[in-house]
Amino acid sequence: MTAPEKRLDPVDFGSRQFVLRRGPRVSMRASWRTITVLSVLGVGALVLAVFALGVGEYPVSPAGVVEVLTGQNHSFDQVVVLEYRMPRILLALVIGAALGISGAIFQALTRNPLGSPDVIGFEIGAYTGALVAIGMLGGSYYTTAAGAMVGGLITAAVVYSLAYKNGVAGFRLIVVGIAVGAVLSSVNQWIIIKIKLQQAITASIWQQGSLNGLEWGQLYPVLVCVAVALVALVAIGPQLPILQMGDDAAGALGVRPERARIAYFVVGVVLVAVATAAAGPIAFVALAAPQLARRLTGAPGVGMVSSAVMGAFLLLFSDLVAQKIVAPAQLPVGAVTVSVGGLYLIWLLVIQARKRQA
Repeated sequence: MTAPEKRLDPVDFGSRQFVLRRGPRVSMRASWRTITVLSVLGVGALVLAVFALGVGEYPVSPAGVVEVLTGQNHSFDQVVVLEYRMPRILLALVIGAALGISGAIFQALTRNPLGSPDVIGFEIGAYTGALVAIGMLGGSYYTTAAGAMVGGLITAAVVYSLAYKNGVAGFRLIVVGIAVGAVLSSVNQWIIIKIKLQQAITASIWQQGSLNGLEWGQLYPVLVCVAVALVALVAIGPQLPILQMGDDAAGALGVRPERARIAYFVVGVVLVAVATAAAGPIAFVALAAPQLARRLTGAPGVGMVSSAVMGAFLLLFSDLVAQKIVAPAQLPVGAVTVSVGGLYLIWLLVIQARKRQA
């Protein structure tokens, strides 16, 4: 008689991980730590939103904001909260999430925490497109937004083609992007000198990245474009973590690396172009959000969902600071993100340098 076969009891990950599957292309696995962090960030963003809806020359208490949102307050507070301030809050959340996802995509593709669209130069290219639209077409909101999107996409195509050599290496993409961004920065300065004074003032204000004055009419196109990009991400499937393993490993697992990389590349560019078209080039959110989310959740790599939630929280918090720090005047939100992001970039470079010395 043969000895009975020993069977290992299945490992129960139920207390450690949450798994969601909806068909072959929709799959999500998250630790309970990740779920806790995202829940805290979501509640924090909700609290910030309630507070921000009451901030301004016409103050509304948080209790008054809650009454308006629940339909219990029909005074002038309702007009101020829903008509004037709600679009700005929603745009901060949507644009922040779009920048967070875009940053996660490019950092995963380059396998480098510096591989974000503002470092690679895509936001500068979007600004170039906006400048051309302002100088040649008058600078209305929609022409400026269209110019920003076209400029971002053209810049991305140029960077990708210059960085391509038997595939696209992450470090080469970053270096080429920085070089193209430097050239475009000079072109932007030349355009500002050449266009009319009023157009130059408009361009300079738009360059700072601001949510001031945005209305419901600007919110709807952003929502539609971001929704289309998210649908495209679902259609691509969960291939981004596989790409981070390297082209050889990805090919062995049935993923066509270059095809998948181009698809993610296009979606990432569209997201940052949409954000830039709506509010101008808001720097460092795409750079910081994925890495902050990764450190808080303890994940081995950047995740798009956590990066989106962190990006939304960061931009809403930065916009609230921009409104309060020199009240009653309002700073562009880009001035706050640049200040905070600059400190974060210094810290990130120090960490990278220490890792190389270790």
